[in-house]
Amino acid sequence: MKQRILTGALALVIFLPFVIYGKLPFTLFVYLLASIALYELLKMKKISLFSFPGLVSLLILWVLLIPNAYVTLVETFSKAEFALLALLLLLTYTVVTKNKFTFDDVGFVVIAIFYLGIGFYFLIETRNSTIQGGLELVFYALLLIWVTDSGAYFVGRAMGKNKLWPEISPNKTIEGAVGGVLFAVVFAWIYHYFTGILNNYLLITLMTIILSVFGQIGDLVESALKRHYHVKDSGNILPGHGGILDRFDSLLFVLPLLHFLLIFFNR
Repeated sequence: MKQRILTGALALVIFLPFVIYGKLPFTLFVYLLASIALYELLKMKKISLFSFPGLVSLLILWVLLIPNAYVTLVETFSKAEFALLALLLLLTYTVVTKNKFTFDDVGFVVIAIFYLGIGFYFLIETRNSTIQGGLELVFYALLLIWVTDSGAYFVGRAMGKNKLWPEISPNKTIEGAVGGVLFAVVFAWIYHYFTGILNNYLLITLMTIILSVFGQIGDLVESALKRHYHVKDSGNILPGHGGILDRFDSLLFVLPLLHFLLIFFNR
């Protein structure tokens, strides 16, 4: 526990200045985080980041992460066209390797690219948001996930009796999951009171419930992934916490949904 607290504190000291400052340094920092997460994900499948499919996936991930402010850098081709080119190259590689790199491997790599690319892209775009205050939105998402996790943990410890999904995450309970959502809603009310992040309490409540639920789903998705590939943590870059993917699994679900909900609520 001591190591977990020290690592968390150190990570915050490194992460927060980038979040607060934003702009290009934050974008480059997110590129680094996404690249490490891709390395961790490919490693589960025993695919080296420095192999041909690994380097192709890294390149396309970087293309997907290009924020709107810099999208003119690839104006000759769209991001979708780059992704299609990568798919063709990966499929060609299955032939070159005589199926040592299989169609299933191609599917894994493509899903990994989009899973990480979309999630981390919206981390950049949320910080740069002009619909609402970008910094306030990022802190809202980060704190919502932390409060949901903490609420789920404490309520689950105190009242948890019914397992949520024992085949994937045996320690999570239905009571804990519901408690996490309720904690998140209370946090959102307090946050809205001080920041006015949305127009009214009904909207912030509805949005928070949706994001809190899907944040927990994001955590379960990564738990299912690790269980399927028989790994305890996605990595060991954060002692006591695991890897980058272990820390950002919920955020990869929350941030795209936050973007779409803000568009919907602000129509």
